[in-house]
Amino acid sequence: MTEENIKIVEAFFDALRRKDLSGAPVAADLKFEEPIMGKGRGADSLRAFVDGFYAALSDVRIVQHIADGDFVVTQWEVDGVFGTIPILEKFHIQNGKIVEFQAFYDPRPILG
Repeated sequence: MTEENIKIVEAFFDALRRKDLSGAPVAADLKFEEPIMGKGRGADSLRAFVDGFYAALSDVRIVQHIADGDFVVTQWEVDGVFGTIPILEKFHIQNGKIVEFQAFYDPRPILG
């Protein structure tokens, strides 16, 4: 189960790397929280938020996954016009989809 969940999270990052979340394995009623947007709900809301950042992104790298049951915590980095930003993200997976995530990072490089 944990290997399957890691693959689901990696598919999410592959979609982010391709700059197209339309096929990402996220639930329609996804719940998420991240430092810039705060709390959000819905796959469409996430796509609209991320679409605004694609021009600023140049690469996404996974550093490490830690998996336990339905949860995967991923340490990753994003490169772009703001430099390299380290991110820690906790994903909750159910029925082959990400149903919730919370991202932790310092937003100051992005916000200026």
